[in-house]
Amino acid sequence: MRETWWLSLLLSLTSLAAVTKTKTVKYQTFEEDAPGTVIGNLAKDISPAPAYSSVGSRSSFRMMKQFNSSFIRLRESDGQLSIGERIDRERICKHTLQCLVSFDVVSFSKEQFKLIHVEVEVKDINDNSPVFPRKESTMDISENTAVGTRIPLDFAVDEDVGVNYIQSYQISVNSHFSIDVLSRADGVKYAELVLMKELDRETQASYALELVAMDGGNPSRSGNTRVNIKVKDYNDNSPVFDRNSFSVDLPEDAPVGTLLLDLNAEDPDEGLNGEVVYGFGNQVPLEIRQLFKVDRKSGRLTLESPIDFESKNTYEFDVQAADLGPNPSPAICKIVVQVQDVNDNAPEISITPMTSITAGIAYITEAAARESFVALVSTSDRDSGANGQVHCTLYGHDHFRLQQAYEDSFMIVSTSPLDREKIPEYNLTVVAEDLGSPPFRTITQYTIRLTDENDNAPVFSKPVYEVAVVENNAPGAYVTTVAARDVDTGPNGKVTYKLADTYFMGSPISTFVSLDPASGSLYALRSFNYEVMKQLELRITASDGGSPPLSGSANLFLRVVDQNDNAPAITHPVLNNGSAEVLLPRDAPSGYVIARVEARDADEGVNSELSFALATGEPSVFSVNKVTGDIYLNRLLSHDVDDTLSVTVTVSDNGRPALTSTATLHFLVVAGSPPSDRTVYQAGDGGVASAQWDLSVVIIVVLAGSCTLLLLAIILIATTCNRHRGDKSGEDSDSYGEKSTLERARNHVAGNPLLPMHAAAAAAAGSVTFEGHSYNSEAHAGASDMCSASEDGSEVPCVYDSDTNNKPRGNKHEGYSTLPGYGNAKEAVRPITIWKGNSYTTISARDPAFSGKDSGKGDSDFNDSDSDVSGDTGLKKDGASVPPMAGQNALWACTSECKVLGHSDRCWSPSAVRANAAPSPAPTVSSFTSHSKTASLPRDPHRKDNYYQAHIPKTVGLQSVYEKVLDREYDYVMITPTRPVRIQEVCSDVTIPVYTPSPTHCNKNDA
Repeated sequence: MRETWWLSLLLSLTSLAAVTKTKTVKYQTFEEDAPGTVIGNLAKDISPAPAYSSVGSRSSFRMMKQFNSSFIRLRESDGQLSIGERIDRERICKHTLQCLVSFDVVSFSKEQFKLIHVEVEVKDINDNSPVFPRKESTMDISENTAVGTRIPLDFAVDEDVGVNYIQSYQISVNSHFSIDVLSRADGVKYAELVLMKELDRETQASYALELVAMDGGNPSRSGNTRVNIKVKDYNDNSPVFDRNSFSVDLPEDAPVGTLLLDLNAEDPDEGLNGEVVYGFGNQVPLEIRQLFKVDRKSGRLTLESPIDFESKNTYEFDVQAADLGPNPSPAICKIVVQVQDVNDNAPEISITPMTSITAGIAYITEAAARESFVALVSTSDRDSGANGQVHCTLYGHDHFRLQQAYEDSFMIVSTSPLDREKIPEYNLTVVAEDLGSPPFRTITQYTIRLTDENDNAPVFSKPVYEVAVVENNAPGAYVTTVAARDVDTGPNGKVTYKLADTYFMGSPISTFVSLDPASGSLYALRSFNYEVMKQLELRITASDGGSPPLSGSANLFLRVVDQNDNAPAITHPVLNNGSAEVLLPRDAPSGYVIARVEARDADEGVNSELSFALATGEPSVFSVNKVTGDIYLNRLLSHDVDDTLSVTVTVSDNGRPALTSTATLHFLVVAGSPPSDRTVYQAGDGGVASAQWDLSVVIIVVLAGSCTLLLLAIILIATTCNRHRGDKSGEDSDSYGEKSTLERARNHVAGNPLLPMHAAAAAAAGSVTFEGHSYNSEAHAGASDMCSASEDGSEVPCVYDSDTNNKPRGNKHEGYSTLPGYGNAKEAVRPITIWKGNSYTTISARDPAFSGKDSGKGDSDFNDSDSDVSGDTGLKKDGASVPPMAGQNALWACTSECKVLGHSDRCWSPSAVRANAAPSPAPTVSSFTSHSKTASLPRDPHRKDNYYQAHIPKTVGLQSVYEKVLDREYDYVMITPTRPVRIQEVCSDVTIPVYTPSPTHCNKNDA
């Protein structure tokens, strides 16, 4: 209960005040003081004016550090410090000169928040007397011991410090000995027995002395011991050490067995009198004997057990050397061991939280101000010097930092406002590292949890709720559930719901609905009627359990949904017991409106849409408009006056299920004509029920028509595209036919690759025969196959027009194709038959305005292989000139390989040249023979327009193709003009270079 009260107090105070600079307050008290003794008052000592002078500035105190809390008590109301229990200084501080009891106190007030470091010094009183380790001791001294010899004595121990410690030694009165009081390096005083006069065994063989140790207290305390001295017979020589004293520095981490000194003492005697043994003196305490060891024979001083600088840093003792002769006189060597500190202790971390419910976890309210104190971090290191200096660092989050409080203590303080809803817990790491080499590091994990503050109001999931409930519901029916969330915890996050106190239709809203305060469920308390109440508006408030509470609100609109719970009510004509009487003129024409039935429905929407119909009556005589309720005649009346005709009219709504009302109308036939202002329905009137169109039917018809038009458009576009595609495929069919024809020809001429040897295959070739001497076909039998002769009298083959009856290919060029022209119209393409190694190849060619061959240098036509059509220059190879392009009449042709690979230098065909072009240096022959390597096509010199020349584009790549033809190609080209003509032989018109050109030349006149 007390812890809970403190938690509430601290959390509330830390939300108002931030920590100020730490202040240190020092007090003194004496050990063994009675419990309840007042030491001081913090409220008076930390401020000039009393903290309790006014209620507004009153402070509260709390002790943080619980170590030694039983010795010192704190009154939390005013900070009074008093003794809790008797303090034994020697138990808590041992031999340290200054004994401090330190702790920390937190001071709270509305204006400030202070951390106070309190140090209470416990002063020593003389409550302990000096004590010797032995009540009686015995020692042997040789009678020949020299005057001035010093003999160590037991030293007394006093638990007190300062002036209450041993200050002097005294010895009983005698004629031969005195004492000398000395101080060791650690401050301990001891006495040595000094021989003042020579001994004579025959005169006095023993001495009994009393040694007394006295402290400086008031009153003084003392302790004594008895020393028995025996005088031994003469021993002429005693061992002698090299030095009488040694000082050794020993690191505290020295391993067991470390050699400190190698002592050596010499005895000039012989035999047993000269053999020296070593050991500790009788006065050396047990502590020294456990830590160090002296080898009896060698005198080696070694470390027997680990030492600790933090426990004791100086050891002083005597090592004696004695011979084995009778009545030995030992030699004494004083040893001082100074323990050197090494960094063998890691820093220690102690974290004291300001508020703690769980061990290892500090709590702070999320409403704490910036620089609020969270926990105190105390560090310590048992090492000394730099090894004991500690540097502390905090890691984990920048919302907290370390602030030095005093010496090796630090405060964890907040650096920014905190929000538990965002970060509820912080896991921090405190690292303490000393300055030793290498440094030791201690890491401690610490958790800071934020306690909740009621800083968040409940929030509804929606600001406005819209729900619907069907009318005629059962009382107590469930309607809906509203939900509000509060991100706070505990009572601060517990939400309760409440309806706002409003009125509706003169009654409190709580009479219509009820709201569960815990769950937020809404229930209807009564049956709702849509015709009475169409909507109910509610305001709901959600409040948390904080202090003060926070709340949020939301609006809820409860809409009542109409049901078809009202039947149509007939308002006209006025019914009496469900019937009415209406006068009907006998001379009323067809379509005459006798009466209109009017009705209304209290429902709304489709539930209030009414339709009229006749349930009983003569349908041939009466009809009713289902929308308006007009009852009219279908024909002229044939009844007599005073006759009564009855019909039953039903009025139905469109609800599900539909509700219906009926009315019986009695028509009394009277004489006379109808009034002129009465409505008469005409035949085919749009108001007739049969002609009524439903809006949904109209929408369906419109959508169906739109889809039909869209489908027709898609079909039309698809048909047009297929037609264009068929036209293109028809244009390309010739090239495919040509390919199939050539394949059949290759099957027949797959033998000898030389031209003259294909004469036998001419008949099998079908429509194409290509011999060395003639160009024949079966259709041309009887005609002359030779058109002209070359210079040497050999015949050359004729070329026939493709549109004559004598053409060897029939009425249609097989394998010919039409290529698209460069202009707007297509150009006719001529077939070219090429002998390619061991088979025929027929390609299509036409005269282009420019070549499709590109140099590959980008979009520019400059330096392209076919860009220069000027004819000014030609290619040169090995001194031979290649004629330039001959203008628009040049022949553009490529091999079938070119169709696959595209136009390139590797597939470009060498071309023929004009007659007036520069003569080719390549020699030619006049006829195709088995021995000839070249052939030229004759032409008519008077019909230049019938001759179509081929052309080699002006590129280096094509020149290389031309050179390859000179070396190893067997390409023979036949050019078929558009009509038959007898071509005269002209030298150097077309040259097809092969392996070994013949030296045939033409006359200049023929050229």
